[in-house]
Amino acid sequence: MTPEALLANWNAAWRAVGIARADEALCIELQHSYSEPQRHYHTLQHLGECLEWFEREKELAERPGEVALALWFHDAIYDVHAHDNEARSADWARSAMLEHGAPEEAAERVHSLVMATRHDAVPEGHDAELLIDIDLSILGAERARFDEYERQVHAEYAFVPDEVRLPRRRAILQRFLAREAIYATPRMHALLEAQARANLARSIAASG
Repeated sequence: MTPEALLANWNAAWRAVGIARADEALCIELQHSYSEPQRHYHTLQHLGECLEWFEREKELAERPGEVALALWFHDAIYDVHAHDNEARSADWARSAMLEHGAPEEAAERVHSLVMATRHDAVPEGHDAELLIDIDLSILGAERARFDEYERQVHAEYAFVPDEVRLPRRRAILQRFLAREAIYATPRMHALLEAQARANLARSIAASG
């Protein structure tokens, strides 16, 4: 996604939650966060891919501005040694929205959307389903991009010994494959479900 497209998405998201003038400095700060050196997958590439999916699917959202802002913030904090990245990212999203005059209920909904990206529960509501489908779109990417994603994730956790990292990664992928459906929204399910299952099965087999 080009810098111009990122900024257009950012400005539209804030307008949709009632803020006429978005904070471009905050937009740049978030882009810097996604460019931190410890990141290999959770980067501007991932953010851009998510926002491109959002632009294609946004008519499905009940509150598209909130979904877009949740995507901007969902990996804003990414410390590979921490276990509270989503909570810290959600807190940043909520405080930023309140600071810039967004309604409190909108800030709370965005906080909840970001927390849903922990992938520890079935998403509730159309916006959460769309957000999670977009975040998981990489699983249904074409083979070359999925394999790149796998390399990127392993690079982020290269400090973990193989005998620990590989079984953990395999277990995560197996949990996704075991779901009755990986994608909840009809169109993304139709587009990505079969490819995601093929990618996951291939990755699990290769790591066994």
